[in-house]
Amino acid sequence: MSLIAQTFAELKAQNRTALITFITAGDPAPGLTVALMHAMVAGGANILELGVPFSDPMAEGPVIQRACERALAQGVGIMDVFAMVAEFRQTNQHTPVVLMGYANPIERIGAARFIAESQQAGADGAIVVDYPPEECEEFSAAMRAGGLDLIFLLAPTSTEQRIAQVAKVGGGFSYYVSLKGVTGAGNIDTVEVAERLKAIRQHVPLPIGVGFGIRDGATARAVAEVADAVVIGSRIIQEIENVGAEKAVAAVESFVAGIRSVLDA
Repeated sequence: MSLIAQTFAELKAQNRTALITFITAGDPAPGLTVALMHAMVAGGANILELGVPFSDPMAEGPVIQRACERALAQGVGIMDVFAMVAEFRQTNQHTPVVLMGYANPIERIGAARFIAESQQAGADGAIVVDYPPEECEEFSAAMRAGGLDLIFLLAPTSTEQRIAQVAKVGGGFSYYVSLKGVTGAGNIDTVEVAERLKAIRQHVPLPIGVGFGIRDGATARAVAEVADAVVIGSRIIQEIENVGAEKAVAAVESFVAGIRSVLDA
């Protein structure tokens, strides 16, 4: 059983919803990334998504795009991200870490090396936004053989065929994008989300996390009523932008703790 699967199983036994939090590696400064990862765990995050900076993050709204630009301006690349995960693992072996990004950095170093470096660093899986599941059977099998979960996105527009393919090749959990748009945009229709998740569960046995547009405790609590996990990213990066680098670690821990307390109430 992967660490991600184990985490979901433990939370289910406790009747708790997983809280999955996202930051971009290297933002607001490379030296703060590991401290921010620990802060999110201290605040109550169960799984961490660590964004690999990329120049054209097509699924991201302006907030995460700015985070990528800041990280890239400081020279942060995929090998630096592996080093950050390895440093985090020196003092935390129990919190799953998922690398989230795009195909280009993986293609540049090669799939085999990506898997090997992920293993060595201590990552538990990856979300590659622009890898379609129909073309990922071989890569997914190689990831699984290496003890890593390949996690796929599903959207309000996903066809039954696409959902079935994600069920076939995906691992860890499935990430349901609650909006027809980019990260951080719009308001979630929780009734519509509930209906879509019911249809997805007919095909996908994995836990389902819901993200894109969750900005506060009330929305998180509403989503938690129907999902196995709540995913928050843009709002955390906004918190970092609002307070600046010096206060970022404390602010992120406080924000995550607020969401966790609402989910557990």
